[in-house]
Amino acid sequence: MAWHEALNRAAARLASVSDTPRLDAELLLAHAAGIEREELLLRGLGAIPAGFDALVERRAGHEPIAYITGRRAFWTIELEVTPAVLIPRADSETLIEAAVAHFAGTTGPASVLDLGTGSGALLLAALSEWPEASGVGVERSADAAVVARRNARRLGLNARVTIAEGDWTAAPGSYDLVLCNPPYIAEAAPLMRDVACFEPASALYSGPDGLDDHRRISHLIGQWIAPGGIGCVEIGEDQAELATALYAETGLQVVLRSDLAGRPRCLILGPM
Repeated sequence: MAWHEALNRAAARLASVSDTPRLDAELLLAHAAGIEREELLLRGLGAIPAGFDALVERRAGHEPIAYITGRRAFWTIELEVTPAVLIPRADSETLIEAAVAHFAGTTGPASVLDLGTGSGALLLAALSEWPEASGVGVERSADAAVVARRNARRLGLNARVTIAEGDWTAAPGSYDLVLCNPPYIAEAAPLMRDVACFEPASALYSGPDGLDDHRRISHLIGQWIAPGGIGCVEIGEDQAELATALYAETGLQVVLRSDLAGRPRCLILGPM
């Protein structure tokens, strides 16, 4: 079977479980062949890799592409991901965009704190943006902390990164930039099977209204933001009003930033 015929068959198999079945098929075939998708599309393949059909069946069972391939692009970096960590999403890049805008025209933040670092996506993206910065990622999952440390080493950022295990609400010190993508899904909220059945529940759900973790952060984050610094916290698209009120009640100035789709996504926090 020619490689393009294998792609067509795989895309058809995935049409009922994915909004991007052709892209998924291309990524899986490239992964099976040990090459990049761009090389696959440019040069094609000879023989179809023996493991390709098994990868397609995993995706047909709703397993996310990122967990199958073990990688995910985020901002300007590529990260290892495992089922121990939330899959980084483009929506979260809104926090980095907000930080870049805040520090434009300056040398940037010297210190970065990432609360609930997971794969290290936010922290490592920030450190790749500002080569003179150092940072701390706090993560309560030991398995997730292992992934974050591996990503820091692979990206050559290990010397500037500390991954601390423990409750992220007990982070020490103050920082020029505080980043946080906390759990913010309501416990009863319906989720796609790809998310609900595969991604870590501890990184998704946060009480009946999805705001339990925001309530904890709102009373603490001010102590971590150094003078002239900011906090950037991710929210659900339907939480802008309630989340803004939570942080404003603690005496913080709150500015809302939307993602590229125009959905409320990031609260930018600073002193009044």
